[in-house]
Parts: sequence; C-alpha cells; structure tokens
Amino acid sequence: MRGVEYRGLTRIEGPVVITERSRNVGFNEVVAVYDRDEGRRLGRVVDMSEDWTAIQIFGSNTGLSAADSRVEFLGKPMELRVGLGLLGRIFNGLGEPIDGYGNIFSSTCLDVNGLPINPYARTYPRDFIQTGISSIDGMNTLIRGQKLPIFSGNGLPHNKLAAQIVRQAKILNLDGSGEPFVVVFCAMGVKYDVARFFLDDFERTGVLANVVVFLSLADAPSLERLVAPRCALTAAEYLAYDRNMHVLVVMTDMTNYCEALREVSSIRGEVPSRKGYPGYLYSDLASLYERAGKISGSSGSITQIPILTMPNDDISHPIPDLSGYITEGQIVLDRELTQRGVYPPVAGLPSLSRLMKDGIGPGMTREDHKDVSSQLFAAYSKVKQIRNLSSIIGEEELSGADKRYLQFGDRLEQDFLTQGEFEDRSIDQTLDLGWKVLANLPREDLLRIKKEYIEKYMGGLSADAQAATPDPQGWGDGMGGRGGL
Repeated sequence: MRGVEYRGLTRIEGPVVITERSRNVGFNEVVAVYDRDEGRRLGRVVDMSEDWTAIQIFGSNTGLSAADSRVEFLGKPMELRVGLGLLGRIFNGLGEPIDGYGNIFSSTCLDVNGLPINPYARTYPRDFIQTGISSIDGMNTLIRGQKLPIFSGNGLPHNKLAAQIVRQAKILNLDGSGEPFVVVFCAMGVKYDVARFFLDDFERTGVLANVVVFLSLADAPSLERLVAPRCALTAAEYLAYDRNMHVLVVMTDMTNYCEALREVSSIRGEVPSRKGYPGYLYSDLASLYERAGKISGSSGSITQIPILTMPNDDISHPIPDLSGYITEGQIVLDRELTQRGVYPPVAGLPSLSRLMKDGIGPGMTREDHKDVSSQLFAAYSKVKQIRNLSSIIGEEELSGADKRYLQFGDRLEQDFLTQGEFEDRSIDQTLDLGWKVLANLPREDLLRIKKEYIEKYMGGLSADAQAATPDPQGWGDGMGGRGGL
C-alpha cells in the first residue's frame, strides 16, 4: 500500500531536500523521492517545522528537480528484515543484500533506530572473555556485555588486532571449554582493501558462516554511514535477545561516522560545537554505544568493540574524548611501540577496562590475576618515569636499580606484550608470562602482590632472573647506588 504522495520540492540542499510539511509525518519516517524519470531513492525525515519537512536522501541528488520531483511518505521508520538467515550474509549500509543471494526468508522486520535498554532490565556484566591476547586478557580484560573501544591512529594495526579478536574471542565455561561468539561486523567509510582484508580473513579462518557483515565503503554515499551501525546493532539485538546468542559487534571506523554526522549537521545549518561537530555528538554516540549489554531474562548478550582512528593521534579530540566518557574503558594503540616492532602495540598506561575488576579472580580467571595485573601496571609506570629520566641524563648515569627496571620494561614489551598474529594464549599462559616478567624485579618491590601468591606462582623464577641480571642490589655502579647523582 502506497503512502501519501506530494509533488514538488521547496528546495534542494545537497543530500537534504525540503518540502512542505504534510500531515501525520513522523521523525525518522522513511520517504521515497521520485525524479522526473521515475527513478526512486529512499530517504528519511530528519527535521520538521510547522511549514516544512527536511528529508535526508541516502544517495546522490543528481536528476532531482524541485518542480518535477515527487515525495511519498511511507508511514513507517526504516526497518531491517531479520532472521537466522542473517548469518553468513553481506549487506550494504542500508541493510540491502549485496552478496547476490537475495533477501533473507523472514517476515520479521525491526526498526533500525532501536530503543534504549531499560536500566532496570540490565544485568551487570561479569563474564570473562578470553581474547587470547595477553595485553588485553592480562591487563585490560574484556567482559561479556561490555563496550570497549580501540583508540588507534592512521597506519597502526587496529584492523589486524580486531580480526584477531574476532577469530579468538570466546567465553570460558567452568570446565575450561570455550563458547564462541556470533560476530556482527560493520564498516563505515572504509576503503575497499580494508573491507577485503576482513572478508578474506573471515573466509580463511572459517568464521564467515557466523558473521553478519554490513559494508558502507568510502565510495558509498556518506549519509549511508549514519544508518549502517544502526542496522548492524538491530541485527545484533535480534540475535542476542531473541535468539539468545553471544554477539560481538565490531564497528570501524567511528571517526568516519562522526565526519558524516558533522556533514549533515552543517547542511542543516545547525550551530557547531567543538571542531565543527554538532552539540549532540555525545548523545548520538551514546545512542549507539548504549545498545550493548545483557538483559535479564535472556541468556544472550551484545559486546561492542568500536574502532576509531584519532586525528593526529590526539586522544583529547572530541571523538575519542566523548567515546571514553560513554564506554567502559579503551584499548589505546601506541605508535612508538609499533615502531619498535611490538605487536599488538597496546599502550600499557592509557589503556583501561573499567569492568575488569568484576570479571576476574577465583572462579572466573585465576586468584592471582588482580595482583599480577596491578603489579605490572605499577612497575611499567615506573619504567616510563625512568625512561624519561634516562633521556635527560643518559642511561649510564642511572642507578643499578633503575637499570633493572629498564630491563624489566624491555622484557615486558618483548615477552608479554608481543605475540604473533595467530598466537592464541590461554589466560593461564598469560598470567604465567606475567610472573616470568615480574621475576626480573626484587621480591621486596612486589608490594601489590600477596606473599602467598609470590611463593606459590613465582617459585624459582626470581632466582633464575636474578642470576641472569647483574647487580641485583643496584650498588655496582661504583657511586653508592645513586648513579652519580
């Protein structure tokens, strides 16, 4: 059944067309715009007043004429057809199949705009997710139902890291077995080679059958980027809360999404905020990020890993800044570590998982996990301070104790942080590696670890490490342990 149709447009401003307001038109309602040759393009209502309605077109305005165009209000929001047939399929940013297999067989359609989860219905995330990556599992643990973004920069291996997480992520059961995820992957404004990298990786590793892909490439209309993540999250909500699956949502690149949002805001003549982004950037991002979580009454869950590239590696830029406020931590990739050959180059100190404390420990990972993680952070923080001092006075002027911390920092980066792209470490392997690295420090410096854990897990490691490290007491520099200062 066709909706109400109107002839003529008041004006055309890029991808936004203005028409006289009709009766019973709703915000985010789907609109069909026809040109003089009966070409049909879809759009949605983005603004209204008493006299006019603004329609955002998903595509080019080429061929539109203000006098000859027709507008049909379809009387419904934008919807996505959902069903188990979603798995293994590839869609564009508007939820239309592009893999040549046609529409999925289902009569269920859901509003892509979604609804916020009732806070009363939320279940607090507590289940540990093993990614097989030591820098994440050991120090910035991912929890089922968490939203944990990756803050990266141009040229850093964030795509490789995300693909590795997709391959290896699993929920550990009490018997030690792993329960895999269903993956919803959404690409916004990325180049073809990036999309091809992910698709090839999914096919090569055999996970494509459990992946739903939404692609809005760089050559697609920029406004399609605003719809793509909403379609992806709608598919994830159906699989998680209707089909009780564990869903991992990977969205890249959120910076491209925000650029499209800024473009639309500018066309609509809205007053800009920081760096030209609209003042509602925070609430718009929250409408996406807050669709992750666990709901009581459903065994399914949605875990989000948004990826964003920080312009000029600036973590105070509005996009990472606001994302950090909304999400429960961040994984920050470090350019200096990449230049030293460390993969994955996860920065130790800026990275954070706010839900980590509730998903580790006895019965979830291991009893010593919290203490080992805390001690690694504390010692690595001291390494950073000593490296800064060394750059001023020279490493030869440091005390023996400080040199020992420098050696600890190198061992942490080369043995603990560094691992192969296809190396999948268990949480026990990760924590054992942490103990081996900590064995390079004197036991009296391990102030954040309980003594019984030191005796139980370190064993003879410290003796071996001290034998390999000259001057364990820090007095061999001939300057009374003060390095000549």
